[in-house]
Amino acid sequence: MSPRVVDPVARRQTVAEAVFRVVVRDGVEQASLRNVAVEAGLAIGSIRHYFDSHDDMIIFAVEALIHSIDQRVMAHVQSLKDRSDPRRPAERVLSEVLPLDDRRRDEAVLWLAFVTASRTRPSLVPHAERLYDGLRMLCRRALTVMTEAGTIAATHDVALESERLASLLNGLTVDGVLHPDRMTPDLTVSLLRRHLDSLR
Repeated sequence: MSPRVVDPVARRQTVAEAVFRVVVRDGVEQASLRNVAVEAGLAIGSIRHYFDSHDDMIIFAVEALIHSIDQRVMAHVQSLKDRSDPRRPAERVLSEVLPLDDRRRDEAVLWLAFVTASRTRPSLVPHAERLYDGLRMLCRRALTVMTEAGTIAATHDVALESERLASLLNGLTVDGVLHPDRMTPDLTVSLLRRHLDSLR
């Protein structure tokens, strides 16, 4: 009987998804090699075979999260070129980073957990910075397209408005994670839409 062939890419992704479930449920502090192994249904030796350390495993999970969000957002970015009503495509693209359904809420919980953990874990700082900068780049891209289409006033300082919009999205995300019964998806979208309308 030939030995079972394990796809290392798939196995590492399985571990990342186990990290996600542990962090969403119990927090970053509980995402130990042992707990993640149990969650993934693997022997702890299997985890150590694919990751040199606990930090290596957590960093891989953060990168997997960033990649997942990037892929989904980029799938919608082309719609920003729709000149019929650029505000709506911008709203759809920006909504991808807000906790509006179970999947995006879990991603928001992970984002908040990993970014908070970076305050005391230096290895996570570069990844937290990528999340910080990526959101601002997305906001700037959306506002630039809207300005070029004449949907928002050309007199606006796009760089400053990008910071303001990113801060709004951050606040909506934190409130949506911590107070989901009060910052509901409907209210979240209404506040984003009102903000974009205020720039017209």
